[in-house]
Amino acid sequence: MLVLRSLIRPVVFRAVHLHSMAAPRYNSTLAEDVRSDSTFRIPLIDFAAYKQATSLAEKRCIADDIVNGFKEVGFVYLTGHVIAPDTVDRVFQKSAEFFQLPEETKARLAWDDPKANRGFVQVGRERVTTSVDAAEIAAQRAKAPDTKESMEIGRENHPTFRNKWPQESEAPEFKQTMLHFFQTCHELHTMVMRSIALGLDLPEDFFDKKIDHQDHNLRLLSYPPIRTSLLLGDGQARAGAHTDYGTLTLLFQDSIGGLEVQNPHTKHYQPASPIPGTIVVNAGDLLARWSNNFFRSTLHRVVAPPAIKINATEGTTPARQSVAFFCNPNFDATIECLPTCTSVSNPSKFPPLTTEQYIVGRLAATYS
Repeated sequence: MLVLRSLIRPVVFRAVHLHSMAAPRYNSTLAEDVRSDSTFRIPLIDFAAYKQATSLAEKRCIADDIVNGFKEVGFVYLTGHVIAPDTVDRVFQKSAEFFQLPEETKARLAWDDPKANRGFVQVGRERVTTSVDAAEIAAQRAKAPDTKESMEIGRENHPTFRNKWPQESEAPEFKQTMLHFFQTCHELHTMVMRSIALGLDLPEDFFDKKIDHQDHNLRLLSYPPIRTSLLLGDGQARAGAHTDYGTLTLLFQDSIGGLEVQNPHTKHYQPASPIPGTIVVNAGDLLARWSNNFFRSTLHRVVAPPAIKINATEGTTPARQSVAFFCNPNFDATIECLPTCTSVSNPSKFPPLTTEQYIVGRLAATYS
């Protein structure tokens, strides 16, 4: 299995992608390494080998690596994927241009409905957390809101909800760029879910009809510069510790860093440092439920990178950009234990529910 330790020296890059990447092999297994913070690693997997495989046996080798990564850590780095470097560069460029628009322009596009989950979210409005209690989340938000702003984009052809786009004159080619990227990410999601199906001894197309409505969420994220003193309060972070809600999340990072992943065994947070040419992919809550918790929906957070010193007592953190594609099953899909993930000795841990029931409930509690 191709692997790379996550505790690496940070690299400076924007959205440069490599089509292949050598990685060291380890004598120890991933399961052994993640039990210690000093050896903790997130596996690096060359997905090109899955795309180029000419037999199910060849696909199964990569599928097993992906399944093992989600089982032991909940996160993997993917290289050799289908998303072209210039596509990612353009998305970052258009995202940055959007967040530079006047506040009143962005405010016209404000997020206002958890079922729609579309629109602009200003700094401080969201508080991601593990809690599902609306009152508790409200208290956390009042005490330590997340210091970021975002733009939420769903599928364009939804029968009920509409995306909230800036005018073309305000943000040229923004809509076109994001719709193309949305479709490209969906295609990668489909391929990774096929590999997961194989790794779970299911037919390769098992999930195809359960994810084909494209009920996903593309989130553009901007973390503005902030004085370090404002990040020292109890519970404060750029984005608080949380799990994601759907099947997978595809995360595209800039060079600034700040993403941290909780070691499931020690409960300590470890950096998921940016690696050129990769997408950080993590399992979400619904994939964990589908797999009867065989997969980990791992806690993660975004913390402030090293500050730029202003004076003897104060510093400021640099701005940060990221783009997250939250992959979801169809909103009407019933999420219940997969047939290969339960047995007499391991009964189902969760009652069946639909994607919409779970995600809308979590979103309604997350936002003010």
